[in-house]
Amino acid sequence: MNFKTLQFLAILLIGITLSSNAQNPVWDIVAPGVWKATVGTPEKYDLLKAAGVQPNVDAITKLGKAEFPIPIKEIVAEISDGKTLLRFPLVKEEQLYGFGLNFKTVQQRGKILQLHVDHYGGSDNGRTHSPTPFYVSDLGYGVFVNSARYITVYAGTAVRKDSPNAPEPLDRNTNKKWDAQPYSDAVEMLVPAAGVEIYVFAGPTALDAVRRFNLFNGGGCLPPRWGLGFTQRVRSLFKDSEVIAEAKAFAEKGYPLDFIGLEPGWQSKSYPCTFEWDKTRFPDPAGFVKTMREMGIRLNLWTNPFVSPASQLYQKLDKLVGSHTVWGGIVPDLTMPEARKAVLDQLDKNQISLGVSGYKIDECDGYDRWLWPDVAKFPSGNSAEQLRQTYGLLLQKMTTDLYREKNTRTFGLVRASNAGGSSFPYVIYNDYYSHEDFITALINSSFSGVLWTPEVRGSKTGEEWIRRMQTVCFSPMAMINAWSDGTKPWSFPEVEKEVKELALLRMRLMPYFYSEFAKYHFEGTPPFRGMNLENGFNAKAVTELKNANLSENPYAEAVTKEIKNQYMAGEYLLVAPLFKGQSEREIILPKGNWYDFYTGKLAGNGEVIKIKCGLDKIPVFVKEGGIIPMMPPLLHAPATGEKYDLEIRFYGNQSGKYQLYDDDGETFDYERGLFSWREVSVAPDKKGKLAGSISKAEKGKPDNIGKVSWKMMTE
Repeated sequence: MNFKTLQFLAILLIGITLSSNAQNPVWDIVAPGVWKATVGTPEKYDLLKAAGVQPNVDAITKLGKAEFPIPIKEIVAEISDGKTLLRFPLVKEEQLYGFGLNFKTVQQRGKILQLHVDHYGGSDNGRTHSPTPFYVSDLGYGVFVNSARYITVYAGTAVRKDSPNAPEPLDRNTNKKWDAQPYSDAVEMLVPAAGVEIYVFAGPTALDAVRRFNLFNGGGCLPPRWGLGFTQRVRSLFKDSEVIAEAKAFAEKGYPLDFIGLEPGWQSKSYPCTFEWDKTRFPDPAGFVKTMREMGIRLNLWTNPFVSPASQLYQKLDKLVGSHTVWGGIVPDLTMPEARKAVLDQLDKNQISLGVSGYKIDECDGYDRWLWPDVAKFPSGNSAEQLRQTYGLLLQKMTTDLYREKNTRTFGLVRASNAGGSSFPYVIYNDYYSHEDFITALINSSFSGVLWTPEVRGSKTGEEWIRRMQTVCFSPMAMINAWSDGTKPWSFPEVEKEVKELALLRMRLMPYFYSEFAKYHFEGTPPFRGMNLENGFNAKAVTELKNANLSENPYAEAVTKEIKNQYMAGEYLLVAPLFKGQSEREIILPKGNWYDFYTGKLAGNGEVIKIKCGLDKIPVFVKEGGIIPMMPPLLHAPATGEKYDLEIRFYGNQSGKYQLYDDDGETFDYERGLFSWREVSVAPDKKGKLAGSISKAEKGKPDNIGKVSWKMMTE
């Protein structure tokens, strides 16, 4: 029986059972604008328990009260054959976003997905690095299913026999309105468990629903300042002297660099891992780490979670591992405190206590042919499926908690995450390498409570290199991953000058991006997000026919064009990348005046514009009243207590305000209130000329701002 047949039978089962035994869940309010319902008997282990984070109820409360956003009687659930069947209503023209980190599609209505942690295999089928069971509607609400199981989603695909909105059957032979996928009025989900928790998040806007979801998961992460600088991952088998030489080359050439990533060769064995230094390449790890810190460079270490028999950790884990191995390495059951402690003791003793600043946690996502199978057993009693869905969460949580104990922030990379992971300081990456799809993933990350980096690895031409560098510098982590070929920022001389200016622009924008990440943490607003979350954005419905030759494709369908090649970077910046082979493009501007970031000239208002752009710039636009705080182009992020000057740019002709965030940049002292928001304002003075002001630093709070200058960009 093939997968499509199984999908049909599942749809048929939902239609039959829900019509006869369905019940309306009972909803309890758990925070302003957040409701929870319990269906059947939920499993003891779920996504929120794996993440172990606490909702930021105070921040959610600031979003205000709200009414239940969905017709409550149209939400139905049933337990049947040991599974939970859920149905949520849809209306005409409603669009859905989310369901995890998708790479090719932004709009999810009409999709069938199985939400399953895995590598991304080139198709948006639900198997991805973060298959978050959360979706948000453009009507301004969100729905979350708290299950660590493989959830099957029918996002407006199935038509129930008893549906009051069932489409009229049409004769394809005579009626041109016949559609291979008839109208469906529901999102239906199949959870392979005899109970589950479900949550509904109110708006009133889609962005508000996303904010509530992120805050319910602890708020977004707040990286250290250095995490927003530039990072280079060196070749896999580099030794200490080669790493030091690479860092010196960055400094000599005037390229910014805040942290270097060491790939598998830093360990004595990898695939599986020892978690121990290779003494032939790094004979003095402590001295090496100290030397790098003295150069202003931090270290991030690659690893995977599978333990080699050659590791000191192997015997300590003993009976705390799964029944199956990966590459001959044991798989710690990280749901068990004893297993977590053994792994963390190893990391602390051998790396973190030496001053290592973070990790790149690889291979915790998928590839069925080598990862533990679903028949595997774990000593905790949690299933292999549940471990698969949450292993990335567990790794993020335990390392984050260890750094928190030391009162030092980290910022790293991970291959798998899920709902509950918003507050963990990790960015998802993978081995897929489509530039266009990377931007779609960056957009989709904003609907899923995760971060994504369109990392740069290699390019065939200088043109491709600069275009990729442009987008990575307007993303959560500005990273070159040179583990395979040793690529450097200056590897393409024809664009070396432009790349350098771009990397320095990333550094200049650090005060802006740092403030936007603070809003992610305290307010739940994704620092990089899709245009569909921007107020005033109206993607005109443009239909196009896929494979219009009906003799070749008798099931051709009209689809709505998606906007997946432009996004918001923070409160004010609209980024519109160009890709290899492009010199011009169209951009949809939301309502309100928008200005060119580089010149301050008016670009348009609520319209589609077409621009031409050379290799030296990535198109960026600033909304009316935009305030962009910028610092000098430093080669390293400011250290704790190091003051830096500000140039504050203002765009437009109307008044504007901005909340500039400040703390020590490295510790968790902000959790004790040691942070400040400084209000930046621009308004007409007595003569009608625009003038800027910034509030004073609060007494006893961090004050890293030096001299402040103003630049009114709009004539």
